[in-house]
Amino acid sequence: MTSLLVIVVLVLLGIAIWQLTKIFQLTQIGAATYNENPEVATDKDNSVNGYLMFGFLGFIYIFTIYSLIKWGHLVLGTPASEHGPQYDNLMNISLVLIFITQTLTQFLLHYFAFKYKGKKGQVAFYYADNDKLEFIWTIIPVIVLAGLILYGLYAWTNIMFIEEEAKEDAIYVEVYAKQFNWEVRYAGADGKLGKANVRYIEGVNTLGVDMSDPNAQDDIQASELHLPKGKQIIFKFRSQDVLHSAYMPHFRAQMNVVPGMVTEFGFVPTLTTDEMRQNPAIMKKVAHINEIRSKKSAELTADGGTALEPYTFDYLLLCNKICGASHYNMQMKIVVEDEASFNKWLKDKKTLGVAVKEAKEGEAAPATEEAVPATQDTTNAVKADTTAVVAQVIKK
Repeated sequence: MTSLLVIVVLVLLGIAIWQLTKIFQLTQIGAATYNENPEVATDKDNSVNGYLMFGFLGFIYIFTIYSLIKWGHLVLGTPASEHGPQYDNLMNISLVLIFITQTLTQFLLHYFAFKYKGKKGQVAFYYADNDKLEFIWTIIPVIVLAGLILYGLYAWTNIMFIEEEAKEDAIYVEVYAKQFNWEVRYAGADGKLGKANVRYIEGVNTLGVDMSDPNAQDDIQASELHLPKGKQIIFKFRSQDVLHSAYMPHFRAQMNVVPGMVTEFGFVPTLTTDEMRQNPAIMKKVAHINEIRSKKSAELTADGGTALEPYTFDYLLLCNKICGASHYNMQMKIVVEDEASFNKWLKDKKTLGVAVKEAKEGEAAPATEEAVPATQDTTNAVKADTTAVVAQVIKK
């Protein structure tokens, strides 16, 4: 702590000396000439700054091109949901418009900074206004942004208003967030999720489902998210503790998970996990990742450690809000499969009503088993006493 205070004092002392130096320079301005005062830019300074502006412009363009080449392959690529292409299209249009605007405006900004650099004796030309130019550079952004906003609202309406267009065979799934884990609950045969509240959390009922609600009896809990291809999935999101965000990047889906309220989102999966694994771009990424893991495994085994397992692509449900120390590890595997496989997987799961009933029976069983030996001991004791009395009578 003492060392920190010493460093702070030295820094403040340095700032004070620097400020005193500046004040001294200001007191000498009246006695200095144009060439003697370093605070006044010369023609040479302005020329150097003009060329530096061009250099910075070149840096922007070169770095932009380099970024596209170096990291362009990291984009997600093929979307795995029905609304994904529309979402990507909106994003691509926005990026193209931004790229064109940025390229032109940055060039003009730096070019004019060079062309109209300061010169001794040169006075700026006063140009009051030009209604035609004002109209042009106002109406163009208005038209472009209006079109972009209208298309965005159209996409938003198609993606977000799920309840109004819910199909009869839509599957309702609750996604439950808690530090630092995800759980899911599927609606049963009735197609409805039972009511839930954190106050009902007890034992196997880790989602706080209200078991007095008839719709809750056939609900199914799971620790892995399975989705059938081609079916509309309507998600209901709840949080047990803090603000989370359910992020499913390959489905272009994200929704905040807020404590005390239910948020929702929906989409139709269009590619199974196996189909996405056969995607050329995904195969290339997986190969690259495994190449890196192979090199790392060689280092680990050389140091006596355990080699890393080969990476296999899986869809993931991630948390996109910094929700605590283990936020980075809050994820759940998503399996997209054909409808028959999904139905088979779901059929093998116990309903919540059965799971709660079995748990209660399991809690009651040990008490009964402990009571049996006590009864037997009492019976044996009574038999022993009776035998002793009979023996005494016979003896007499």
